[in-house]
Amino acid sequence: MVSAPSGAGKTTLVRGLLERDPRFVFSVSYTTRTIRPNERDGHDYHFVTPNRFRELERQGAFLEHAEVFDNSYATGRDAVEHELERGKHVIVEIDWQGAQQVRKKMPSCRSIFIVPPSVAALRERLTQRRTDSVDVIERRLRDSLDDLSHWSEFDYIVVNDNLETALEELAGLASGRFRRNRVGTQRVARIMGDILDS
Repeated sequence: MVSAPSGAGKTTLVRGLLERDPRFVFSVSYTTRTIRPNERDGHDYHFVTPNRFRELERQGAFLEHAEVFDNSYATGRDAVEHELERGKHVIVEIDWQGAQQVRKKMPSCRSIFIVPPSVAALRERLTQRRTDSVDVIERRLRDSLDDLSHWSEFDYIVVNDNLETALEELAGLASGRFRRNRVGTQRVARIMGDILDS
């Protein structure tokens, strides 16, 4: 599973991973948020109403679920189990709350947390999206900093300071080819300390 705060570059890295290696498949999450102009239902997310989401939750259809930015998100259990049975590496893109739930249900999964190199880089990435108002960007930044405080809960950390390098590291960690981060623990701790002290 791959997690990251908003603006860390998770979606770009996951898309790059899926394009370069057919062994990986993407778990399409469910969400109650509004579809964006560049998104497709069933491809980017399964867009459902809050009532339908609650119904699926009651049926036990989710491997995990969480509330993020006033919307509900979840991972469908059946789809993940089906792809694992086919021998695929399933990329579950979730937040730290969902990652905690998945770890309890699937303790053998690899958890990877993608982080930005600095608060300045995070702010710039959130601004460059041009999909949110200034108030929403500031809220996302605050929430992202809270998300980053959970970095030590994950098996691996990928610092997204260079897209190609981060993509190579993500591919190696997700496939099991790499067992250690390219960045030492001290560097990760220093970067995270600088970000969280900002």
